[in-house]
Amino acid sequence: MKFEQLNLHPALLKMLLANQLTDPTAIQEKCLPPIQQGKDVVGQSGTGSGKTLAFGLPLLEKIKNGQGVQALVLTPTRELGVQVADVIQTYGRALSLRVACIYGGVSLEPQVAAMRRAEIVVSTPGRLLDHINRRNVDFTKIHFLVLDEADKMFEMGFLEDVEEILRYLPQERQTALFSATISEGVHHLIKKHLKNPLMLKAEIYVDKSLLHQKYYEVPMRDKFSLLVHLLKNATPGLAIIFCATRVEVDIVTWNLKKNNIEAMPIHGGLTQNRRLNAIDALKNNNVGVLVATDVAARGLDIKNVSHVYNYDVPKTSEDYIHRIGRTARAGEQGDAITLLSERDHENFRNVLRDRSIKIESSSIPQFERVSFQRQREHHDRFGGERRGFGRNGGRNSSRGSSSFHGKSHREGSSNDSQGPRRSSYGGRREDSDRPSFGGPRRHSRSMTR
Repeated sequence: MKFEQLNLHPALLKMLLANQLTDPTAIQEKCLPPIQQGKDVVGQSGTGSGKTLAFGLPLLEKIKNGQGVQALVLTPTRELGVQVADVIQTYGRALSLRVACIYGGVSLEPQVAAMRRAEIVVSTPGRLLDHINRRNVDFTKIHFLVLDEADKMFEMGFLEDVEEILRYLPQERQTALFSATISEGVHHLIKKHLKNPLMLKAEIYVDKSLLHQKYYEVPMRDKFSLLVHLLKNATPGLAIIFCATRVEVDIVTWNLKKNNIEAMPIHGGLTQNRRLNAIDALKNNNVGVLVATDVAARGLDIKNVSHVYNYDVPKTSEDYIHRIGRTARAGEQGDAITLLSERDHENFRNVLRDRSIKIESSSIPQFERVSFQRQREHHDRFGGERRGFGRNGGRNSSRGSSSFHGKSHREGSSNDSQGPRRSSYGGRREDSDRPSFGGPRRHSRSMTR
């Protein structure tokens, strides 16, 4: 099928062709027609499947210029919100439509002005509630709602926030929900807020013939040294390293820098500017390694990734598949490498319960042992170190490894006392976008996290 066969607005079709997009992806082909017809839709697909255009194109066709906010897209993280808003705004210009991107950590006033001019709002739940409770936005004309990455929205503890937001939206509306997995929490949202939805699923686009999955069983004390060796000697392209917590991301990034590997961290504890700078550095090829938590990287469509490293093994096969789906795309080869130490065995067994996942054992190459530090003083100074990331461009400023002074600690010795926050109902709020100031609330639940 071609986009030309989907009866799209001529201006949108012209934009697609200008961007050399002629064939819709699987999720676009399945979701576009029913959304155009006004039906509620549940789309199950992963990062890079093209779901933003799957709901964005028919959304734009349903909006009228200059008639207030008519569509709302909720995303779990700021980075995903910015990415979605950029895509919708790019195509919306062809129809003279405006998008307001709303998230926490920045001033409220410019967002209020943007929403007054916009026809479409893309927002994280926490900041949007702040605007709602301050009566900064009029949602009486909304007739199209998108819940994007709904599974992560639930896992991060935004379920109550989403429910509260939906109370302010008109009952008569069209709703589209997109999610990589359909958990119990997501099923609750579907059952309560969607009307006879079509359940449409598209597989994560990974060419398994081009994807090499392997693991190295390595002692904890040698895990970082092996990672450094692989990055310097066996990773010619862009690499994403996944860690379990914010603290681990910071520590691994800091140690990579000390070993002359240009890396940038991305997690919910960083300021908005630094998170966006990390994404821009990758897109502009100014840095070769991104160290990330699952939540912060969720939904980000980062192209040309040659290697995915599981520094910490994910807890489920779904998370593993979502990670490795970032490589081996568009006919390019890719490697998904898991570094398996003593603390990872239980999670690794959970991943392998999915019989479709085939990960081969690899013999450990000879590598030089480098120092790895977890000293608190280094983590406390991390903010200053981060300011230098990406200035030199490229990943390796030197093939050699640098040593650094002070007592070295084993990698597993750190307590993640600053790990993901949890709400009273168990959701993980790693990327909470709550501002640090208060404000009137219409509901009694404490908004402090």
